[in-house]
Amino acid sequence: MSNYVNDPTVQKHRWWIITAVGMFTIMSTLDASIVNIALPVMSKDLHIPMNQAEWVVSIYLIVICALLLLMGKLGDTLGKIRIFRIGTGLFVGGSLLAGFNHSLGLLLFARVMQALGASMTMANNNGIITEIFPQNERGKALGLIGSFVAVGSIAGPGIGGLILGVLPWGYIFWINIPIGIVTMIVGHFVLPKDTQVSKQPIDWAGFGSYVVAIVPLFLAISLGQEAGFTKPYILALFAIAVGGLLGFGYLEQHRQQPLVSFKLFGNGEFSISLLTGFLIFVTNFFSNVITPFYLENARGFSATQAGYLMMIFPIVQVVIAPLSGALSDKIGPYFLTLVGLAGILLAQVGYVLWHLSSPLWLIGLVIAINGFGNGVFQSPNNTIIMSAVAPSDLGIAGGLNALARNLGMVVGISAATTTLFAAMSHTAGRKMTTYPVGHAALFISGMRVAFVVAIGLCVVAFVLTAYRMWAQRQSRPTK
Repeated sequence: MSNYVNDPTVQKHRWWIITAVGMFTIMSTLDASIVNIALPVMSKDLHIPMNQAEWVVSIYLIVICALLLLMGKLGDTLGKIRIFRIGTGLFVGGSLLAGFNHSLGLLLFARVMQALGASMTMANNNGIITEIFPQNERGKALGLIGSFVAVGSIAGPGIGGLILGVLPWGYIFWINIPIGIVTMIVGHFVLPKDTQVSKQPIDWAGFGSYVVAIVPLFLAISLGQEAGFTKPYILALFAIAVGGLLGFGYLEQHRQQPLVSFKLFGNGEFSISLLTGFLIFVTNFFSNVITPFYLENARGFSATQAGYLMMIFPIVQVVIAPLSGALSDKIGPYFLTLVGLAGILLAQVGYVLWHLSSPLWLIGLVIAINGFGNGVFQSPNNTIIMSAVAPSDLGIAGGLNALARNLGMVVGISAATTTLFAAMSHTAGRKMTTYPVGHAALFISGMRVAFVVAIGLCVVAFVLTAYRMWAQRQSRPTK
């Protein structure tokens, strides 16, 4: 049990602590989504082509994923709260630099600085909450962190649009500064000193091999969506990534103090929950990518109408996630994860049934069911992941959980677009890489194929979770 649970001062401030941690969770999520809406303006203002402007988004995500495991390990080694504090300062500093309209080089440097800070906070936020909150409140607390992630995804496009309507694009970054300073001040007074510190040496060779695996992988996935996955240089990037992954696996098995102890994956609850979480993030981005095409192009709704409909998902999740977390504290997380996955699976079936005259109520209902399923699933699944490891491994467990989330997002975007356009190309008898204007029925056929793939991913996640629940019940001592 964590020392914080028995510290009355820490327990007195625990809800202020989750507020400070949650505000930075919102900002790091916000900065992944708020930038997309500003890319055309940035491209014009900095006099750069759109494909260069897109690196403002890509570099943020790549650096975060490259550093998450290291920052999780540093949290276990030097203290999760110390690393979190440093990360908040770097993120605010990067936000300040990113707002200056100087050059693409300065903007990319600032985004790397933001990503460095974001990786420090993302890798350690769940670990901090798990240490501070007692077992009977842990699900509710982790559910709130899940809600903060959803709030960030809601607020990004809306806030970005409002800012761009009245102010230069730099303010989409500068909005982080007053919020960040306030949360840093709150954190200064309520965050306790670290008690779980191992001071183990860092496995830098393992980290290097991991970077060699993850960076080429993300580049291959990102570039392959535009250029095609059969290009020689894309295949070469995948080959480098595989080589880096094999090297990482070999090094970690032969290190006395590895970056990631593979013993963690010997814990079925941890590894199955992590894999299931990854599959669900991949699934979610099928709907995130394809739904705007359906609403705006196939059905002719305005961007504002489409935005309102898509906001149903995170709004429902914001409401349900803490309730699910609180319920998991009372009845346990296993059954709830299964209920949540059943909701997500039902939603994917609903997406398949959409057609060119589907009523608004049906569209909204399917999106709401998806939000409900995710709200029920995410917080109990996070509770299982973070409760399955020893206190000394909470940082690396949080890093792996955040990595699964970000990797699921990238793989989901790529898989959705690749499946959609491949299915349309097969039906049309020619290569298609964009929405087929004037051929809505062709898009609907491709959309259905894509969501059938999403159903398959959900079925795998459901079976894994059902097995995990069965194994957990079999392991209970007989009364």
